[in-house]
Amino acid sequence: MTNDTTPHTPPDDAHRRPDGLDDDTVAALGELSAALEVVEQARGFLYGFHRLTGKADLALGEAVDSLRGAGHAELADLLERDLIGRNVIEGRWTYQLVEDYDEGYYAAFRGHEHNIRHSLADGKKHLFEAEMKEARRTHGRRHHEALPHESAGEGVVGRDDPAAPLA
Repeated sequence: MTNDTTPHTPPDDAHRRPDGLDDDTVAALGELSAALEVVEQARGFLYGFHRLTGKADLALGEAVDSLRGAGHAELADLLERDLIGRNVIEGRWTYQLVEDYDEGYYAAFRGHEHNIRHSLADGKKHLFEAEMKEARRTHGRRHHEALPHESAGEGVVGRDDPAAPLA
């Protein structure tokens, strides 16, 4: 059963290309969006690096305490002096790398993507993907709706019966 009332419900206005926007520009904007997604993923890895490095430093502190407790104070002191709290790059802890990335490359990339998208496509996001979805979905079929509100069991994505147990 489907609530898709027409066989060709279009995407919402936020994902329809503005009049006069050609295929090549939509494709180029799609490539720019994909590049930004890679930058977002890289930023996530940088935050992962930041968190893991901090976690390692704290774990090292525990190892130093254990070495000291096991009677190896000299080795514990060496690790404490040389590694605990050490800069990962000259003069910088990982939070400083994250801040520099966010305020530098990341901000510049996002700013250019935003400005170009607003200049060429009235600020609309994911036009290429929205058109791909429209071309690939089976119109009128459940789980192929153009918009979320067309689904039975609103708010529950991918389930025919919201009360049914998950398989």
